[in-house]
Amino acid sequence: MNCIEGPFHVRMLPEALAHLDAPLGMSRFRLDKRYEGVLDAVGRGEMLALRTAVEGSAGYVALEYVEGTLAGRRGSFVLQHSGVMERGMKRLFLEVVPDSGTGELAGLSGRMGIDIAGGEHFYRFEYSLPGAE
Repeated sequence: MNCIEGPFHVRMLPEALAHLDAPLGMSRFRLDKRYEGVLDAVGRGEMLALRTAVEGSAGYVALEYVEGTLAGRRGSFVLQHSGVMERGMKRLFLEVVPDSGTGELAGLSGRMGIDIAGGEHFYRFEYSLPGAE
């Protein structure tokens, strides 16, 4: 298992919800990301989120298509996001969708963590890739 870390930049652009009768607090976003470091890639995705009436409680799901290089190997893969916040306590899961790797990233598996410090975003990516040390 390899573990890398680096910064990333994200733009979350609001989009219209598909259902006009969606619950209050539900929103949809387009994600545009730029990963830097050993993962040198762009990410594009779709996110659905819900903020509840209780302060600090929310949830979101997203799919993100990531394309670029990982440790010098070119290809793409898909990350599946699932996040829950319960009265300020966060749980976040980002996993590579099995068999979504293409090109030199075929066979990629792993999970990613996200940290936000001082308004800056950072990723921590633990991954396995056939043929990678």
